[in-house]
Amino acid sequence: MTGTADGPLLAVLDYGIGNLHSAQKALVRCGADARLTTDPGLIADAAAVVLPGVGAFGACMAALRRCGLEEPTLDAVASGRPFLGICVGMQMLFDRSEETDGARGLGVIPGVVRWIPDTVKRPQMQWNRLIVVDGDEPMLAGLGPDPWVYFVHSLHGVPDDPAAVAATCEYGATLNAAFRSGTVFATQFHPEKSAATGLALLANFVRIAAGEAR
Repeated sequence: MTGTADGPLLAVLDYGIGNLHSAQKALVRCGADARLTTDPGLIADAAAVVLPGVGAFGACMAALRRCGLEEPTLDAVASGRPFLGICVGMQMLFDRSEETDGARGLGVIPGVVRWIPDTVKRPQMQWNRLIVVDGDEPMLAGLGPDPWVYFVHSLHGVPDDPAAVAATCEYGATLNAAFRSGTVFATQFHPEKSAATGLALLANFVRIAAGEAR
């Protein structure tokens, strides 16, 4: 798959923390016209929006707000366009995180980001098998019966509604690894670092953004 300007326009939110370029480049490889941006106009015009993230929950939320991207992010979600959160970008969609007391998340997925068990090494920094909970989830279509993806995390999202969990993994306990809430899909793992499986997931997102799949 090669990038092309003919693909759907994807706004990758650029709030200056972490290697946001890796997600953008992977989406381009999957055929999207994916652009790192802080421009509210471009975000509003995009066919779909992506919120990546690495680092600490509180620092990422502060950076998003400092860049004036909180409102455009919430507007993008409210618009019903496809939206993808990745790693800490996924965590930011929750109400709050145990990692940073007092830091308010975006509240898109009601729930709390909680520490993984202290009986295992934190962070989980490894490949792990994804256990698909929702077999009808279009973002997970075509990943095969035993998909392996790459994780780097010490916390995981625990939604108020268990039906929001699309996939889990096992690491000291059953950890929630992917979520669906309306037109929002979010992953704790890094699809852009998950080789062919991750590119297949991102290609699904590009197709959904282009209106070719649902």
